Amino acid sequence: MSYIIVTGPRGGNTAGADAPNRLDINDLVKIEDQFSLYVQAIARMYADDQSQLVSHFQIGGIHGLPYVAWDGSGGKEGSNPDDPNQWRGYCTHGMVTFPTWHRPYVALYEQTLQSHAIEIAKTYTEANGVRDRFMKAAQNLRAPFWDWASSAVPPAEVISLKQLNIIGPDGKTKSVNNPLLGYTFHPIDPSFPEPYAEWKMTLRHPVPQQGPNAKSNPQQLKSTMESEQEQITQKTYFMLTQLHTWPEFSNHTASEGASANSLEAIHDGIHVDVGGAGQMSDPSVAGFDPIFFMHHANVDRMLSLWRALNPDKWITPGNAEDGGSWTIPDNAQVDANTDLTPFLARQNDYWASSATTSTSEFGYTYPEFNGLNMGNPDSVQTAIADKVNQLYGGLVFASSAKGAAGIQPSDAQATFAAASVPASGNGQAPSAEGGDADGSARQLPPLPINPLQPGVSNSAVYSWVARVRVKKYEVGASFSVLFFLGKSAEIPEDPSAWRSSPIFVGGHHVFVNTVAGHCANCRNQRELVVEGYVHLDRAIARDGSSLGSFEPRVIVPYLKDNLQWRVQKNHGPAVALDQLPSLEITVAATPLTLEAGAQFPTPGETHFYPEITAGRPGGAREN
Repeated sequence: MSYIIVTGPRGGNTAGADAPNRLDINDLVKIEDQFSLYVQAIARMYADDQSQLVSHFQIGGIHGLPYVAWDGSGGKEGSNPDDPNQWRGYCTHGMVTFPTWHRPYVALYEQTLQSHAIEIAKTYTEANGVRDRFMKAAQNLRAPFWDWASSAVPPAEVISLKQLNIIGPDGKTKSVNNPLLGYTFHPIDPSFPEPYAEWKMTLRHPVPQQGPNAKSNPQQLKSTMESEQEQITQKTYFMLTQLHTWPEFSNHTASEGASANSLEAIHDGIHVDVGGAGQMSDPSVAGFDPIFFMHHANVDRMLSLWRALNPDKWITPGNAEDGGSWTIPDNAQVDANTDLTPFLARQNDYWASSATTSTSEFGYTYPEFNGLNMGNPDSVQTAIADKVNQLYGGLVFASSAKGAAGIQPSDAQATFAAASVPASGNGQAPSAEGGDADGSARQLPPLPINPLQPGVSNSAVYSWVARVRVKKYEVGASFSVLFFLGKSAEIPEDPSAWRSSPIFVGGHHVFVNTVAGHCANCRNQRELVVEGYVHLDRAIARDGSSLGSFEPRVIVPYLKDNLQWRVQKNHGPAVALDQLPSLEITVAATPLTLEAGAQFPTPGETHFYPEITAGRPGGAREN
């Protein structure tokens, strides 16, 4: 019997790269030939019978429901998802293999997408060289990534336009239904629980959240992502620059590492905020939404960037602490040689993390690596550090992404101490034009400087975060811990208005399988604690610009009086804090210095201040 081999796409070229680039979706929509093929290829994947192994439904279902074996890989063929001994899908959430498992997963989707694109290109007219042009476009087509750290709101072509203009096989422009808005099930799978059992299509921010008449609300998605842009950018920057061990980088289980979010924790937040009670906010059905693969292509890109900055680091052993998977028993040890099921590298031989260090092996690269000598890890590390500062360092080094774009190691020292903040108070990032998100050019005074380490350029500043630890399954669905800086009375009573409040800071989001009760391992993991961080610096500077210092003697009493939090269940009702006894919020401060010639800030010793939150529901357990 022959099985499907995951090779990734093949053919094509990008100048200065070992394989063609995956492109940002914001760029792909502007490349007419490739985008036309991309849209048509996705529509063909949708049209395939849901029983076909490389249909959109089957590939999406590898991640979670319908909880059946894919291509005969492990598990029990045709098992019943109501069986209390049933494993979940194949995805390795909460494990050290989380980043590496998704690499061949997206590559499988990508090779399928490209194969359809090539067949479609063959149908184009030969007149005026159109077919040759589109065959070249098909060879170069790769699954796009959505860089949420730079642009948290996806383009209209992905979230709101009902019709798209593409070039058809006759070489002429035509209008087609937009497949990127969601996948229509044919039929709805009987394994789906409520509310998904009533939804014919994948939805984002469904209104209402229950019932067969629910519709996606793209404006709500847009406003949600805008409110979190600043947090996403900061979380990404500190993840890439402050985490240097695989366990703290790779997954969201609680650790004693640096006070920065893991890749999986950031990933979780994107899922919850994009889904808004739709499929993307539930691991069991997230893989059916087409934006899933744009999101995970960017997760994979973050893995590539982090690996370039930490070239001697890769997967280290860990336990399957989040209930295991379809093929990995609960609490089994996983490592670089663990099979990344169900993805075969050769017949009867699965991919393992040890073989996934190079994206070019899967037929793709990322634009940040173009022109670099991949055989020289030191020069790659330096070049990617510059790219990270240019892309995401604006909220640390300067007042806008535009201001950060020209940063080089030589002038990072001067700009680090001069970081300023936008005047808007709703957590939105500054605009690309250098003003505030609302178009204003007004800025508050610079972030205060604290000479914490004499002799080190006098450029130390404190970075303040709220650490969230909570039992993953305590709410029974995905949920968010949202932070505010102000008085409790200023927080709107209506949870739907929380993120638009002028005192909203940002949130930590927990990505939860709502059908966890179908799985004995999920039930056994009721005590599993996950961890994340919300950055407070810019909100402090906005709301407390007259404080004059970020030193603990000033900030501790300020936060004790002004830091507030609320919990929201999957963009819906509020969760009473006394119903979430595991929640523990502790504030921490880390001094950062930028030494002469350094590319990134160097953290000092992190100090926790439990007195800021102690004594309140969800606060620190002890002083």
